[in-house]
Amino acid sequence: MESIQLGEIAGGALQEKIQQALQDVFRNMQDPNTPYKRMREITVKMKFAQNEERNDVKCEISVEKKLASSRPVATAFYVETDLRSGTVEYEEYGGGLRGQMSLSDFPGMDPGGHAEAAAEESAPIDFKAARQA
Repeated sequence: MESIQLGEIAGGALQEKIQQALQDVFRNMQDPNTPYKRMREITVKMKFAQNEERNDVKCEISVEKKLASSRPVATAFYVETDLRSGTVEYEEYGGGLRGQMSLSDFPGMDPGGHAEAAAEESAPIDFKAARQA
């Protein structure tokens, strides 16, 4: 009997499957959206079935991996029922306070809260008018 090289089993398919699983595990470990303490796992299964004469053996090979799942993403919604129509209305407000406005909600402001044009920087912003719009 001679020994079998693992890299040669199934024409190299076993080694290829293990290498792909290793890539997936290490990619998952580098993902900042997964918990760093969670253990990852690779399992190689080889199932053998023989014929009645015991001279022919079929082998089924599988490589399974357990990765850390991504952390959940949180948001928040304001929900109310329109009493006139009976429809449920909702609006996402994310991590801010309900009803809180951002400077980017006002005309003439970029998402960073800066005036878009130099001439507008010196002009006061009418927040009441912008909120009613």
